[in-house]
Amino acid sequence: MTKISIQQLFIYPIKGLSVQKCDRVHLKVGHGIPGDRAFALMYRDVSVETLHCNVSWMNKQNFAMQNDWPGLAALDCSYDSATGTLTVKRKGIELLVADTNTSKGRDLISAFFTGYLAGIYPSQAARHPNRAPLQLVGEFGKTHYPDREAVHISLVSQGTVDRLSELAGQAIDVRRFRPNIVVDGVPAWGEFDWVGQEMQLGSARILVTARINRCLNIDVNPETGERDIWLLSLLQKHFQHTQTGVLAQVISSGNVAIGDESYRRVVSNSV
Repeated sequence: MTKISIQQLFIYPIKGLSVQKCDRVHLKVGHGIPGDRAFALMYRDVSVETLHCNVSWMNKQNFAMQNDWPGLAALDCSYDSATGTLTVKRKGIELLVADTNTSKGRDLISAFFTGYLAGIYPSQAARHPNRAPLQLVGEFGKTHYPDREAVHISLVSQGTVDRLSELAGQAIDVRRFRPNIVVDGVPAWGEFDWVGQEMQLGSARILVTARINRCLNIDVNPETGERDIWLLSLLQKHFQHTQTGVLAQVISSGNVAIGDESYRRVVSNSV
């Protein structure tokens, strides 16, 4: 049995945009974390029928993403789940306040981000570099747009981030890796040992399924939207891989809170 603690919890209400810190989250079988990647900015040139602006899971190339548009990270986007209000700021200046529960509000959000992309540049390897009009899709707590079709959550150990900080010669912001859960009490890359294991996480249980292969998005500063640390190259140079953190599926619903230490590992034959 390995005892570790939950250090930080995050959700990303709109896929590709700002992180939101949480004191506790609910893990739901077949869903992940309700509220995580609940909305997405879909390119309107995607051929799909929508029902009340909701669409089923699609490959991330159909959505506006930081990996393709690093300038999105320069926006401070906060979502109030009680009111359904999205507020967008940049350098402390309020740019947008809109209600995701109304057609008018969703149209304002779609128009704002369409205009924002028109003023910034995609990365050289962008999967969808065209400045197509965007449409906000999704519903908080009900829809979920993770990168992989098999619904999952992501975890990374603080030890891994600390080791990368040592190699980079500066503190690495864990938000570069866009995790849901940051755990403490684990050595660097110790989370890789969990693949194929069931783990108790608060009152929930998860099955760790795979390591996470990283993309150029980890080079992007989550405050400025600029590529300022070549983390992907650093990983390849020192470890001959580009992996940090792991993916997991929820196999028993429950709650997880910061400081929880009821984290144990159980050998599983599921993987």
